[in-house]
Amino acid sequence: MADRRPVAGAQADDRGAAFTRLAEGHLDASYRLARAILRDPAEAQDATHDAYVQAWRKWSTLRDESRFEAWFDRILVNICRNRLQRSSRWQAKDISEEIAVASGDPFGQAHDRDVLGPALLTLSAEHRIVVALRFYRDLAIDEIASRLDIPAGTVQSRLHYALQRLHAAIDAADAGGTAR
Repeated sequence: MADRRPVAGAQADDRGAAFTRLAEGHLDASYRLARAILRDPAEAQDATHDAYVQAWRKWSTLRDESRFEAWFDRILVNICRNRLQRSSRWQAKDISEEIAVASGDPFGQAHDRDVLGPALLTLSAEHRIVVALRFYRDLAIDEIASRLDIPAGTVQSRLHYALQRLHAAIDAADAGGTAR
């Protein structure tokens, strides 16, 4: 039995090193995703930390290390969803870092920040999450469905209604005197 302990310890060390390598390589992108969903740097940092801790605790449940990113994103998105649902109010934040506008209009970024940021805050947590995964992470519908563990049709529906709401909010803001 004494011979097995060093081997088991070495295997645990290898698994721990694998987790650290995978998680730390994914933390920056995870923070940016949490920031896109939560709209608050401190909340995003806390959510990313909580996801890291929860992923470590559930590390043994991951069967395929090549699926780490999707697995970790699912944990992070669930934590963000819970934080949004607990939040009594959402505050508009500067989103210019997350949404870069590549246009010749020098006022385009300011307009998009002033209009798109508050428009995103009108979305429910479920709608904001699919928008962030689709347009911020640039994931396909099937990938989003897999990460959220919901049918692709549900992702399409949420995305459809979220975009309708965003368009309505942006049109209302533009009609209210925020013309480009």
